[in-house]
Amino acid sequence: MAQENWRLEGEWIKNCSCAYGCPCDFNANPTKGYCKGFLGMRITKGNFEQTKLDGLSFFVVVHFPGALHEGNGEAQPIIEKNATQEQRNALFEIISGKHSAEGTLFHIFSMIVTKMHDPIFASVEFEFDQDARNARLVIPGALESTVEPIKNPVTGAPHRIRVVMPEGFEHREGEVASANIRSSGAIQFDTQGSHSTLAHVVQTPEGVAA
Repeated sequence: MAQENWRLEGEWIKNCSCAYGCPCDFNANPTKGYCKGFLGMRITKGNFEQTKLDGLSFFVVVHFPGALHEGNGEAQPIIEKNATQEQRNALFEIISGKHSAEGTLFHIFSMIVTKMHDPIFASVEFEFDQDARNARLVIPGALESTVEPIKNPVTGAPHRIRVVMPEGFEHREGEVASANIRSSGAIQFDTQGSHSTLAHVVQTPEGVAA
């Protein structure tokens, strides 16, 4: 059970190297046999015990050599540099999974990642429009990504797909889009036209609340 009280509400993004639809959401193997990507959020309202986290952004770049449930993953956290030491410690505590119930996102993450790279503290530019399926993330020297709607291959018109996961541990409902990613930290990779999910989430020690 959770040991501390925390809550994260905000704009959630998950971009990865797989084809549109993120096979992980369907308990399927990664498109290319491995997964490289990142996830994270801008916290519109959040806390860890008495430490306020409103307005901060954090992301985690990952690499899994096979399906996520097989483990052996590596990860590198990125936290907005204007976070105080207290706020940084609070986010590390949440990401660690020590304060999350069994089977929830951060608990699972702690079980499948075997190598944690040193964190990056950097400036973050983050634009997010879930309904329009548009996003832009710039973290100098670490991570850049753009998101746009999937396009119809014949007409070029925007194509809309929404994934609903009533028992999802990451989000309940998300817009699927197309991502370009350039990761230049400890885990380096580039993608063009790969998967993106944009969602509004509320994460708690007991899992997704909304």
